Amino acid sequence: MSTVRDHLGNARALIGSTRAALPTPALVIDLPAVRRNLAEMAARMEGLPAALRPHAKIHKSQVLGQMQLDAGAIGLTTATIWEASAMIDAGLADILIANQVVGPVKSAELARIAGLGRVTVAIESEHSAREVSAAAVHVGTNIHVIVEIDVGLHRSGVRSVEAAVALGQLIDSLPGLTLDGLLGYEGHCMLEPDRAVRIEKATAANAILVDAADAFVQAGLSTEIIAGGGFGTWDITGANPRVTEIHAGSYIFMDAFHRNLVPGFDVALTVEATIISRDGSLAVVDCGRKSIGIDRIAPEVVGGVASVRFEHGEHFVHEEHTALELASGSDLDVGDHVALMPGYGPTTVNLYDIYFVAEGETIIDVWPILARYGSATCGLGPVR
Repeated sequence: MSTVRDHLGNARALIGSTRAALPTPALVIDLPAVRRNLAEMAARMEGLPAALRPHAKIHKSQVLGQMQLDAGAIGLTTATIWEASAMIDAGLADILIANQVVGPVKSAELARIAGLGRVTVAIESEHSAREVSAAAVHVGTNIHVIVEIDVGLHRSGVRSVEAAVALGQLIDSLPGLTLDGLLGYEGHCMLEPDRAVRIEKATAANAILVDAADAFVQAGLSTEIIAGGGFGTWDITGANPRVTEIHAGSYIFMDAFHRNLVPGFDVALTVEATIISRDGSLAVVDCGRKSIGIDRIAPEVVGGVASVRFEHGEHFVHEEHTALELASGSDLDVGDHVALMPGYGPTTVNLYDIYFVAEGETIIDVWPILARYGSATCGLGPVR
C-alpha cells in the first residue's frame, strides 16, 4: 500500500526544482506569503482583549502550527481528536478540540494525549462528560473541559444558559476532568457577506455566550476560557472584553471565499494544475472537485490569466477537470501550468498527503499533511 512516507520520499526528489516541474495537481504553499499572513494577523490582534488560538484544521501541519505559536498564538484549535493527536504527538502541547469527542476509541485517545500535554475538549452532554471522565480515570490523566453552548448556529452545544450551568456543575464534580469555561461558536455569522449584518449577528451571538459566562460566575464555576470566533468575526468577537480567545485560522492561507470576507491577506495556498486541452479561449486543466475545494465559491486562477468558466449558470468544475476562460490574447497551451486559489482552503488541504513548499518559483521543501484518515493515528487506519 502506498503511504504518506512513500509520497514524501518521492516528492523530496523535486526539491530544488521549479513549480513548473511538479506533477499536477499539486498543493503548493508560498512560504513568504504564509510568513506575511502570520505577521499581519499578529499585528491585527494587538490591542484586542482576546488571544488567538488558530484552527489547525486549516493546515493539518505541525510545522505551520509551530509557526503560528512562534507568531504569538497561545495554542492551537482542532476539529477532531486525530488532529489533536497529531499536534500533541509532534510536541505542540496546548490543544483545544472545538468539537465533541464521542465514543470509546476517541475518548481513550483523548485520555492518552491528555498525558502528553494540556488538552481541552468541548462537551455538550452528560453522556460525553461521563464517558470522557471514565477514560481519563482509567489511564490516570486529566482532561480540561469547556461547555459548548449554542449561540445561534444550531449545530451543537447546550441550548440554554440554564443547561450550560447544570452541565458545568456535573463536569466540575466528575473525576479526571477540570472545568475551564465555555465555548460559543458563532459559525452562522461567518458566511454573512454584509459587514454590518455580520456585526449585528455576531454581537447577538456573543451576548448569549457572555450571559452563560455570567451565570457560570454566579454558580462559582470557572470562566478561565470564554472562547468563540472564527476568521470572519475575528475583530468582532475578539473585541468583546469577556472573550478570552478566538479560533480564527484561515488567515494563514486565504482562499477565494475568505478573501472576500476579510481583505488584506496574501494568497499563500494554490493548486498547481496543467492545461490538458485548449480550444480557442477554452482551456481545461487536470484539477477538479477531487483536488480542489469548491465550497461556497468557485476557485480563482491566480494572476488574471484566466477565470473559471460557467456553463448554464454553474461553474465548470468536474471531478478531474476544470474549464477555464483564457484571457484575451493568451498564449497558454497544452502542457502549461496555471495556479488556482481554492474556493475553500480546509477541504482542499484534506485532499492531499503533502505540501510542496515554495519560495518564488523554487520548491524548497516538502511537508506532510496530518490526520486525514480518521482513526489512523491510533493504528486503525492507513499507515501515516
